[in-house]
Amino acid sequence: MTISRRRTLQLGLAASGVALLGSGAASAEKVFTEFGVAIRGADPVAFFTEREAVEGLAQFQHDWGGATWQFASAANRDRFAAAPESYAPQYKGWCAWAMTIGQLAPTDPTTWIISDGKLYLNFNRATVRRFRRDVPGNIDKADENWARLYA
Repeated sequence: MTISRRRTLQLGLAASGVALLGSGAASAEKVFTEFGVAIRGADPVAFFTEREAVEGLAQFQHDWGGATWQFASAANRDRFAAAPESYAPQYKGWCAWAMTIGQLAPTDPTTWIISDGKLYLNFNRATVRRFRRDVPGNIDKADENWARLYA
């Protein structure tokens, strides 16, 4: 019996502990959140300015894209509010590696990369390592799947 490349990738992703959520457009209509808070409360601006995941604070919030975003400072909140598309993660915060196979998976803000000025979040350390193996190729696959399935 032959297993398709897509199924092999799905099995590998599942073995990494990724909770695949299927490919229904309704699932991707919203930014990935937990309890309405985007990217598990991490400050999206800090990825670019501090080069690390920094916890945001409830006192510095901004609502955008159907989610509440939290920031480490008022300055970061204001930067985001002025240009949210510049700081928000790709694929509405869903796992970039899972998107390479057309699937949705939650993300951990400690597993991220920035490429060409864009933030990509991943499910865990294993998936971010896989994503880093071929960043341009994986972005191309993920962008194609996002446009075809969710945009």
